[in-house]
Amino acid sequence: MLKVRVIPTLLWKQHGLVKGVGFDSSRRVGSVLPAIMVYNKRDVDELILLDIIAHQSNDDPDYESIDEFGSECFVPLTVGGGIRRLDQVQRLLRSGADKISLNTAAYETPSLITQIAKRHGVQCVVASIDVRSNGDGVWKCYSESGSRTSGRSVVDWAREVENRGAGEILLTSIDRDGTMQGYDLMLIETVVKVVNIPIIASGGAGTYQHMIDAIKQAGASAVAAASMFHFTEQTPAGAKNTLEMAGISVRKNFNG
Repeated sequence: MLKVRVIPTLLWKQHGLVKGVGFDSSRRVGSVLPAIMVYNKRDVDELILLDIIAHQSNDDPDYESIDEFGSECFVPLTVGGGIRRLDQVQRLLRSGADKISLNTAAYETPSLITQIAKRHGVQCVVASIDVRSNGDGVWKCYSESGSRTSGRSVVDWAREVENRGAGEILLTSIDRDGTMQGYDLMLIETVVKVVNIPIIASGGAGTYQHMIDAIKQAGASAVAAASMFHFTEQTPAGAKNTLEMAGISVRKNFNG
C-alpha cells in the first residue's frame, strides 16, 4: 500500500497567498516564498501551488516566480493555474514544477491531459476537480476557481480524466472549503470507488481526525489542507504523527 501524503495547499493571488471560505479567497495570509521555506522544515510530503486568478487572462504563467519558488522548494511541487498548452507545461517543468494541476483547461481541452501524460508521464498530471453538491447526493464539477459550472457530474468526469491519462485527482469540495468542519467523506468515497488512481482529499480539513476519517473511512490516498495549517497550531508533522498512531502508513520525515 502506498504511504499516505500530507500536502499543504497554497492559493496564490497576484503577489500573495490568500484563503477564505467556499472559494471566496479574500483574506491575505502571507507571501509564497516565505511559506515554502517554512514548509521545507515542517515534514511536508509535497506542496500544491495554485494561481487562483490565472484563468481570468490569456497570459502565460508567471515562469519567473515559479522558477524562484522552485529553487527554494525541496519537496515535490505541483503548480496549477492558467495552463492551457503543452509548451507552457514544458516550461513550468523546467522552472521547477514537478507536477501540473489542470482544472479549467481540462474541460476546455480534455486532450491536453493526454498530451501531457504521453510527453511527461501520468505521474506529472494532477486533475483538479472542484465540486459543489446540489443537496440530493449529486455533485457537479466547476471550473474557473469554482465560479462556472462545467455541466459534468463528478463521477463521469473523474472516470474521463483517468481514462485520458491523469495520474491522480485533487478532489475539492467547494462547500467545505475553508470551513474546517471536515472533508466531504461521501464525495471522496464516491470518487474513490469509480477510479483506480490516487485521490487527494481537499476542502474542509480542520483537525487531524478529519484527515484520519478521509483516509480510513473514505479511502483517500493523500490529504491536502490550507486553513488548518494557516489558522491553527496544527502542523504537517503533527498530522503525520497522529496518522501513524492511528495505524496509517505515512512517509518519514523528509528532512531526516
